[in-house]
Amino acid sequence: MSDKPSDSSSNAGPIFLVGALAVAGTALGVVFFAADEMGESITYFWDPTQVVEAGSAAIGPDIRLGGMVQAGSLTWNESDQVVTMTVTDNENSLSVRCEGAPPQMLREGIGVVVEGTMTEAGTFDCDRLLVKHSNEYKAATEDMTAEERKALYKTVEGYEGL
Repeated sequence: MSDKPSDSSSNAGPIFLVGALAVAGTALGVVFFAADEMGESITYFWDPTQVVEAGSAAIGPDIRLGGMVQAGSLTWNESDQVVTMTVTDNENSLSVRCEGAPPQMLREGIGVVVEGTMTEAGTFDCDRLLVKHSNEYKAATEDMTAEERKALYKTVEGYEGL
């Protein structure tokens, strides 16, 4: 037997290095996995011009399309529960098809955000329809003129000329 005491510190260096590499490798794996998963769940926000410019690259991925509902384009088929409209950014326009009941505030000339996918047929198939609106809420007051009241009421969906 040797008279020298055992030096346990001489084995600590390689063990520490292996442990540090294992921790670093695990951390890198988690980061790459999270980035990959996050990339698949990202929904890009585009306007009609960006979709048109992207061409075939716009077909397939989830997109949030933002724009205005073009005048004369909004149709609602109540029996089939299908809304069709044209969304425009005043430069380009896209046909949009949504299934399900539309939001009550949906009308022509209002801003919308539709989430869905562009099809090869050139129609945007909508999974979710959001209506953009002003955060200005005004109540009619007694000192308003008849014309001011009419202008205010016209912002209400279903206004029939009260």
